[in-house]
Amino acid sequence: MISRVMLVVFSLLLLIKPVQAAQSMITEAEGNACMGDDRSRKQTEQAALTDAKKNAVEFTSTYIKSETEVKNSILEKDVLAAYTHAEVKIIQELSKEWYKDSNSGDCLKMKIKAEVIPDTAAMEKLAKLSPTSAEDPAAPLTVKTWTDKKNYKLGEKVKIYIKGNKPFFARVLYRDVSGATIQLLPNPYQSDNYYNGGTIYELPSGKDKFELEVSPPFGEENIIVYGSTSPLGDIAVQTRGSVYQVTSTAKDAAIRTRGIKLVEAGGKQMPSEFSEASTSLNTAK
Repeated sequence: MISRVMLVVFSLLLLIKPVQAAQSMITEAEGNACMGDDRSRKQTEQAALTDAKKNAVEFTSTYIKSETEVKNSILEKDVLAAYTHAEVKIIQELSKEWYKDSNSGDCLKMKIKAEVIPDTAAMEKLAKLSPTSAEDPAAPLTVKTWTDKKNYKLGEKVKIYIKGNKPFFARVLYRDVSGATIQLLPNPYQSDNYYNGGTIYELPSGKDKFELEVSPPFGEENIIVYGSTSPLGDIAVQTRGSVYQVTSTAKDAAIRTRGIKLVEAGGKQMPSEFSEASTSLNTAK
């Protein structure tokens, strides 16, 4: 199927299965721990990592409270609760430095880049309390993706739509039946991937030089959209006509995308709001 994608037309899709967009925050955090009399070197490393994760959660919660103005106080409470009980995934270990402390002996200072993922149950509660909360530009970033209809047959053309509740950088990937992945956006003819919030964008359109036309092989496939309030991390791609072929594995592409280029505001580095959305697809004759 990849060879057909090198042309202006490549095959797609689909029986659409909407999936709730996943939200998270990506930030950097430091952790410290000392060996003292009762810790081994390995235990100290684990303690420093635990401290860094705790600080990532606290930093993110502080950011949400001070920078993300949710108009409804109940919703604000639920958002904060979701991040207070967040899961933390390590994206990258940025530094690790051992030093001597006059009182505690050998100590470790560690810095990580982490993804802080809010508690699923709390986010589901929020969605039930206010189904339209994800549309509020004052709430954490949420991106959505869908197509113009549910079922497609051979020769039909597909339109993909994306929307965020606030301005965001986007990457749109298409994964076929075999698992091969194509990057639809940005592409060789459309390098700008920054979009306004509250606006529906259609793909392909504008500077895009391809169409999405259904052709064999048929089967379940996927569209994945990554969105962030900061520039997304780079992934390995090769030019294939009017689109890019992703040479990273699916797991590696997801991790590299989360290698967000964090920015500073007022001399202080800020977390980046991150959102991932996907739609399952199926083509048929």
